[in-house]
Amino acid sequence: MATLKHIASKNSDYTAIEAYLVYQHDEFSGKVILDEQGRPKLRESYLLDTLECGDFSFATACLLANRKYGKNTQHGDIKSHQYIISFDPRDAADNGLTMEKAQALGLKFCEENFPGHPAIVCTHPDGHNRSGNIHVHIVIGSIRTREVERKPYMQKPRDWREGMKHSSTAQTMRHLRVEVMELCEGAGLYQIDLLNGSKERVSEAEYWARRRGQLKLDRENAALTAAGQQTTQTKFETAKETLRKQISDVLDTAMSFEDFSDRLLQQYGITVKESRGRLSYLPAGRTKFIRAHSIGDKFEKGLVLAALQENAERKRTIQFKSDRIGKLVDIQAKLKQGKGIGYERWAKKYNLKAMAQTLILLQENGLLNEDALDQRIAELDTKFHRSLTVVKDLEGRMKANKELRYHVAAYTSTKNIAQQLKAAKQPTAFEEQHRAKLTAYRAATAYFKANNITKLPSPKKLEAEYAQLASEKAKFYEQYKEAKEELLKLKTAKQNVASFFREEEQAQQER
Repeated sequence: MATLKHIASKNSDYTAIEAYLVYQHDEFSGKVILDEQGRPKLRESYLLDTLECGDFSFATACLLANRKYGKNTQHGDIKSHQYIISFDPRDAADNGLTMEKAQALGLKFCEENFPGHPAIVCTHPDGHNRSGNIHVHIVIGSIRTREVERKPYMQKPRDWREGMKHSSTAQTMRHLRVEVMELCEGAGLYQIDLLNGSKERVSEAEYWARRRGQLKLDRENAALTAAGQQTTQTKFETAKETLRKQISDVLDTAMSFEDFSDRLLQQYGITVKESRGRLSYLPAGRTKFIRAHSIGDKFEKGLVLAALQENAERKRTIQFKSDRIGKLVDIQAKLKQGKGIGYERWAKKYNLKAMAQTLILLQENGLLNEDALDQRIAELDTKFHRSLTVVKDLEGRMKANKELRYHVAAYTSTKNIAQQLKAAKQPTAFEEQHRAKLTAYRAATAYFKANNITKLPSPKKLEAEYAQLASEKAKFYEQYKEAKEELLKLKTAKQNVASFFREEEQAQQER
């Protein structure tokens, strides 16, 4: 499960990154840890190599490149890039990953993807969380010191020309993630799909906030335990972690977006809004919305809508599962496609069960005669299409009613403003001040004219008409749904009977 992380640095002190890779640092403050004599303590284990540095150190090679090409002279210039490849903790035990092997993979990755850049490749045996994940730091100077051969993934001259600066664009990161996945596959290591995001996105800042919060909580709990008091919380959660859990809780059961947003507000006080096709969430007590992208891909609009649709379909499946009849499997066709003997045994049992369900259905409905079955299917087909036609017509009338009610309400509420415009001493200023209401008024009058409406209907009458249409639609929709379900079952039953006798006939011919 190798992951790839990128860090851009504006620090002009290139020796600082070398010191970080070689010496021990406090994981919270970032300061170098000193020994009893006040000297920096070396890391217990690491492997380090340099590339494209010639006879110089990495820091010197980068400074010479800056001077030669006249770049990285401003404080805001990116001086170096760091890419960290973290391997799965299981790779050491399951796939024989060692520090030496990881270092070799890191050197290969650097040579193939950052040619011409002064670079450090350093492997550490463990991460901050003590999970045992071997990881490789690849640090490159931002300036390429020689022109390199152009490769297919290189799109712009800066990607291969001498003296140009490396740019970590979205396209570059996509290419590098593919390279990491192929690197792991070639080495026989665990891997994940790095191209499709993560369901829960934890930023660097949130990671350290979680670590600091857990450390503080552990100290407080230790003090309570020493005082003989009982602890109430053992795991620290960031605000984003709590938000993820609350959204996930609602997302697991909601059936529509309206249901999703209503439950979030009622249960947890979370407001959800959509802007430019993206979702944002506002937890109770905050004044600034949190974008879905910053807490995880599963909370984005597309995946949220997909999850809601899946919930609705799962509910419908549970409701009608007991009434469904499975279609018979064409076993011979599947065997020709390469299915094995295990599949054949399963398919035979499945076909027996499906055929038993078919016979029970036909017997209960008195449709064992083929002519009676065909007649019933024809009746249901007619009822199905007739009900669907009525439902569509009612939906159209409901939509027209709703649109008319909207324009009647808009006209009634803005008519006074339109009359005031005629008597205004400064019509231009008045219109600018009431532009929105006047626009709604003119849209309403245009709608009435286009539909030849000379006398406005009563809003109460329109609401009563809409309620009547909705009631009729519900009745015919129920007829449509019932006809559709029964029609589907009988068509499946007819197909199963035909398949069964066809297989019997083939078996007799073979005998």
